[in-house]
Amino acid sequence: MTRALAPILKTLLFTILVPGSVLVLIPSWILGGFPWPTGSPRTGLAIVTMVMGAAIYFRCAWEFAVRGLGTPAPVAPTKFLVTTALHRYVRNPMYIGVFGVILGEAAMFRSVRLLAYAALFCVPVQLFVVYYEEPTLRRQFGESYDEYRRSVPRWIPKFRVRQKRSG
Repeated sequence: MTRALAPILKTLLFTILVPGSVLVLIPSWILGGFPWPTGSPRTGLAIVTMVMGAAIYFRCAWEFAVRGLGTPAPVAPTKFLVTTALHRYVRNPMYIGVFGVILGEAAMFRSVRLLAYAALFCVPVQLFVVYYEEPTLRRQFGESYDEYRRSVPRWIPKFRVRQKRSG
């Protein structure tokens, strides 16, 4: 078994259980099942939003497994601080990806209840990040996490413009 295979398999299991519940099970309960979406420009935009959100999540989950040698699950955290890929721009891109999928579902199914669910999703996530994740990462990674925290924003991505070198 390669060094990254176990974290990949654990990340897949976590993804099925946690984001799977947040993105499939709970919205299905809220809607009473998934209605067939109508063919409209809004549906197309919703699909694009959901695919982008899922792509963000899966890209970050891959980084956690392969570079961090761990998972997004608090019970099996990364061994190394992940500051690559999308984590260069924002500290919590996975949550942003999940939020994007929920927004896409709300648009696809024209559901105010799913829109409210998306907004409410942000409250426990913020509390979890501030009161559990950040202190845990600070203890685990020390000064390297503090430096990362100072240079990369929590929620709103910061894109750096590359300066041309003279000479």
